[in-house]
Amino acid sequence: MRKALLEADVALPVIKDFIDKVKVKAVGELQIAGVDPAQQIVKVVSDELVELMGPIDTRIRDNNGGTTIIMMVGLQGSGKTTTCGKLAMLVRRQGRRPMLVACDIYRPAAIKQLQVVGEGVKVPVHADLESRDVVRIAQEGVRAAQAAQCDVVIVDTAGRLHVDEDMMAEVQRLEQALQPSETLLVLDSMTGQDAVNVATQFTERLTVSGFVLTKLDGDTRGGAAISIRAVTGKPIKFAGVSEKPDGLEPFHPERMASRILGMGDVLSLIEKAQAAVDEKAALELEKKLLANRFDLEDFLNQLLQVRKMGPLDQLMAAMPFFGGAKAPQPEVNEKELDRFQAIIQSMTREERRDPQVLNGSRRRRIARGSGTSVQEVNQLLNQFNQMKRMFSQISQIQKKGPRGGGGFPRMPFMSSSSNEEVATVG
Repeated sequence: MRKALLEADVALPVIKDFIDKVKVKAVGELQIAGVDPAQQIVKVVSDELVELMGPIDTRIRDNNGGTTIIMMVGLQGSGKTTTCGKLAMLVRRQGRRPMLVACDIYRPAAIKQLQVVGEGVKVPVHADLESRDVVRIAQEGVRAAQAAQCDVVIVDTAGRLHVDEDMMAEVQRLEQALQPSETLLVLDSMTGQDAVNVATQFTERLTVSGFVLTKLDGDTRGGAAISIRAVTGKPIKFAGVSEKPDGLEPFHPERMASRILGMGDVLSLIEKAQAAVDEKAALELEKKLLANRFDLEDFLNQLLQVRKMGPLDQLMAAMPFFGGAKAPQPEVNEKELDRFQAIIQSMTREERRDPQVLNGSRRRRIARGSGTSVQEVNQLLNQFNQMKRMFSQISQIQKKGPRGGGGFPRMPFMSSSSNEEVATVG
């Protein structure tokens, strides 16, 4: 347990306290009949992690009917400016009218970046390219928001490469002048234990109401989430999960616990699937699969829907089978999907619906049109046929009942690190 938490980059004092608490809860626990004791331990650990990182608190406190001011603070490079845009989009989806205010007058092109971000999420931006007084810029931004009937002001403050006195004095002056409803500290989750030092120094000088963890779509295991919550007692409100404008979501302790324990994040994966997949189309596809009428046009549609859900390595990391350091880690080849997509889109509708008509001359034409070789076209068709056979077997199993065996099917974008031949199935 200690090793897993260290690998997740949790602060050592936090690990010691956490393990002591788990011992108290686990020792003397009655074994449940039919349940592996090891699984009971995992349940105790998971529950304690959720309790340590919770509760969920994603409310944006209103300013009693007035203009709600949210001040975003943090170090340079933590993703603060892009997070401002994501938060503005999240607030706008809740029926509010946000405005962004550019108060980072030091970093080159910081104001321009916020303007570009604001344009991307269709939120107005107040900026002053001449003034060097951040307090005045912020106050004028609040007045501009009130004049434009915007009820939420998100202030992007300046960051530094490290916490210094000048930086802290400036954000303190801003906080005193604005009296914000929320002061959110943006932290890079990939900084690990150093996030604790940054969080401690900011909370000592400012009235930080919560944290935003960015870059959780990377290979970080999220140990910073445990550390900062345990040390500061402040809630983690939001998590940055992608570079897209909608890549900010409420922080869910139970999902982060699963991620830290290497059990994947199935709930987030399901939410991505629900957003990308048309339910009616999915039901129609299920009928075609069970009737063995799945064709290359259906395969292309599924390929496009899967790609809407984000990079494949992130989708794999969310699956329990691939979660954790000890699980088999497939190499995910996005370029392979590009080739498959190009090959299928170079076919006529008739050829997609009935691949049996693809003779040698047609395959050569498709290869030329997609910028691939005839061998790659043949490879795709072979894998598609293997996939159809697999779906046919699944259909028979559903009718006759499970018979066991099989294993986890490999996808065409996954390669094995071993020397054995890999049978890809689409």
